[in-house]
Amino acid sequence: MIQGNEQDLSTILELLYRNEFRRVLATLIRLIGDFDQAEEALHDAFQTALEQWPQQGVPDNPRAWLISVGRFKAIDKFRRDKRFDTLEKIPEQYDAVSINLDDENLQDDQLRLIFTCCHPSLSAEAQIALTLREICALTTEEIAHAFLIAPKTAAQRIVRAKAKIREAQIPYEVPAPGQLTERLNTVLQVIYLVFNEGYSASSGTVLTRYDLSTEAIRLGRVLLELLPEESEIQGLLALMLLQDSRREARTTAEGDLILLAEQDRTLWNRDQINEGVVLVKLALGSAGFGIYTLQAAIAAVHAEAASADMTDWREIIGLYDILLRIYPSPVIELNRAVALAMRDGPAIGLELIEALLSRGQLTDYHFMYAAKADFHRQLGQCNEAIEAYQHALQLTQQEPERRFLQKRLAELQNQ
Repeated sequence: MIQGNEQDLSTILELLYRNEFRRVLATLIRLIGDFDQAEEALHDAFQTALEQWPQQGVPDNPRAWLISVGRFKAIDKFRRDKRFDTLEKIPEQYDAVSINLDDENLQDDQLRLIFTCCHPSLSAEAQIALTLREICALTTEEIAHAFLIAPKTAAQRIVRAKAKIREAQIPYEVPAPGQLTERLNTVLQVIYLVFNEGYSASSGTVLTRYDLSTEAIRLGRVLLELLPEESEIQGLLALMLLQDSRREARTTAEGDLILLAEQDRTLWNRDQINEGVVLVKLALGSAGFGIYTLQAAIAAVHAEAASADMTDWREIIGLYDILLRIYPSPVIELNRAVALAMRDGPAIGLELIEALLSRGQLTDYHFMYAAKADFHRQLGQCNEAIEAYQHALQLTQQEPERRFLQKRLAELQNQ
């Protein structure tokens, strides 16, 4: 036992809660078999520590102590509530001898929790809400604020997701090797959706939500630590780091949008860029890389260019060509069109955009019309540019983007 004064113990408990909350919760969910009961047991365990540790000292293995106390608190509650049916169904889970609390088993618990929260039986909205609540430890209010929904709506998504897991008896497990790739793709999609909402909020008064993008990066690191050989985890983490490296340069002090070509590259985070480039090279050296790695490779080309004029557009276009072959997507086609326009001129980009629109693709995507407007503007086609900017304005819900589009529109109208 470690003895200390009340202030020291309070600091230790605060650090434990911050660093061990997710690991302890993941294991308690496995031992107890219920999300809500595990959360309650976790908080009971920390409350007990707050009461007992000042007199008894900090145990040698605080994490194991918290898990053990939380488990027994849940047993006591089941007995008080006369939920003997629950105890009878899972007797081995409450056998102290059978509980394995070594680091490897606790890592497995974290993986189990991640794959359960991102189970394909849950809707995308439920997966994101449950991941943010149970893995990232965001409050219901924080989740609601991030996605501009009412706290009641966020709470309902979480409650329904937990009920679905319970009623459908979704297994709390890491998928078998034959299912791992497919299930991992869902997990990566959820993490990237969280990151994108932080990197470029879908609506609202600010461009970015740093708490969400930072949490997605942290979750990517956790996943890579748990599955270090998976190249697409390396690729996703690299992609998020490289995109996030531009955070300080993306807006003015007033919150106005700054385009990539106009950003002050001295503000880019070189540590994140260096780490991202290393991860990209590792992922590209594997036979299993995919869409996240290729997008990260494109981001790396941008990040390593000393200036916008020195960007290797030929390499970027080549990477988009590969990406389109393995993952055909109109959004990727649009991004490739922009890259081609940067190399070969706006007329080429405009031609490709018109082809997308003629196929009825991305007709509700404001970035499509913003790019179309910019190509018309560069070509001196003022009326067409104004029309496209107005169309883009009707579709965007994010205030910094609206201000940027309105500024461009006003410049054209005042010519």
